[in-house]
Amino acid sequence: MLRKQMREHVFRLLFQIEFVPCSEMPERIELYLAQLENANDEKKTYMKERCLSAIDNVKEIDALINEKASGWKTSRMNKVDLSILRLAIFEMQYDEDIPVGVAINEAVELAKKYSGDDGPAFVNGVLAKVVTA
Repeated sequence: MLRKQMREHVFRLLFQIEFVPCSEMPERIELYLAQLENANDEKKTYMKERCLSAIDNVKEIDALINEKASGWKTSRMNKVDLSILRLAIFEMQYDEDIPVGVAINEAVELAKKYSGDDGPAFVNGVLAKVVTA
């Protein structure tokens, strides 16, 4: 399984925190990862740790999004875009193995696949403001 595919699974898991209490997420993550047939234990552990770490930092990440997304607050955002932004900012701020440019590019690609017509530009614009901070 490629890192791009793992990122997409982490995005799908992060999306769930909009609908499920964070306290239930460890169990949800285990159930989700158990159904992945093309991921070995090492890959599943990687995805689980990334998701849990992003969830642990979601308050700080959301504060940064609220600061940089002019005219928008996380409470009003499209939940797909919000989840993509959370993942990208997590990668940019907390994962030294992922270059900022890669995090932004992958976030825009996720927005193209999962968001509406304006999603990729919105995600790119918010992340550009995060980088220039």
